Amino acid sequence: MAAQTARGASTPLPEANVHPESEIDGVTTPRGCTIGGLNRMEHEGFSSAMIKGLITAAEIASSLFSNKK
Repeated sequence: MAAQTARGASTPLPEANVHPESEIDGVTTPRGCTIGGLNRMEHEGFSSAMIKGLITAAEIASSLFSNKK
């Protein structure tokens, strides 16, 4: 369920050409369970952890590609 939620939430972003906050506002209700969960994840460092993970993966992938040349 978590994987499908993340997938569904992120799929339209590249095509939408809008800030993710605008999309969040469009699919959540004030004081609702979804925004509550998103806020909690943010306070626990979810965005920071996600960014660090992506950067690490990109750096490793880049070094693997560089080593093949």
